[in-house]
Amino acid sequence: MILEDFHIHTNLCDGIDSPEDMVLEAIKLKMTRLGFSGHSYTDFDASFCMSQENTLKYADEIKTLKEKYKDKIEILCGIEQDYFSKAPTFSPDYVIGSVHYVKSGDNILSIDESEESFRQIAKDFYDGDYYAMAEDYFSLVGDVVRKTNADIIGHFDIITKFNEGNKLFDTQNPRYVKAATDAIDKLLPFGIPFEINMGAVARGYKTEPYPERSLLSYIQSRGGKVILSSDSHSKEGLCFEFEKYEKMALDVGFDEIKFKK
Repeated sequence: MILEDFHIHTNLCDGIDSPEDMVLEAIKLKMTRLGFSGHSYTDFDASFCMSQENTLKYADEIKTLKEKYKDKIEILCGIEQDYFSKAPTFSPDYVIGSVHYVKSGDNILSIDESEESFRQIAKDFYDGDYYAMAEDYFSLVGDVVRKTNADIIGHFDIITKFNEGNKLFDTQNPRYVKAATDAIDKLLPFGIPFEINMGAVARGYKTEPYPERSLLSYIQSRGGKVILSSDSHSKEGLCFEFEKYEKMALDVGFDEIKFKK
């Protein structure tokens, strides 16, 4: 089982536990590496991200924990950099490039807040056309590495968060598949890994991680890389079901799953 996790959130953004509590739990689990990835500051939406003040506090606190626990675990200080965020105010050890919004005109709209708001965005800005919404979303995802200088591609198809069982749109629809695979094709030349992200599974939104298996197979068939990420917002979620999804990744055909950083 892989015992390293690079996508976690603490109470300095939208997580529950303190950074030190996360470290202590990681040590308890005999993890070898732990990477913090607080949400980057977005000035138009402060509902889930670190404030500018907390971003600096975060960098200092993780630096202290690195030194304090260096004999027990390797700690990295990363950041989850949203496509629409400003550049980080410190030098992170790594960057997860993520998209949490779509843009319609001058409106930047959160797609993972709630099913109700997701439906409302589709209705108000896309005339109920979820595929047009997905096309806008994946056009941003395809550009996320260039925009954020990412080392990891975060939750590739988070637009499916509220779509369990294809209740809102069909992820095998040709328009959706083309938008998603076009984004993958744009990202593959960067040679960085896509997350197999367990966040929605752990919180009960989905029964499979991001990206869905058909897209994982597409990534694998074109020589792409993956790593496992819990996207944990509490210490209980560290390395969530990594054993199960490591096996799935191997079954798909990936032979290297660890983050090279």
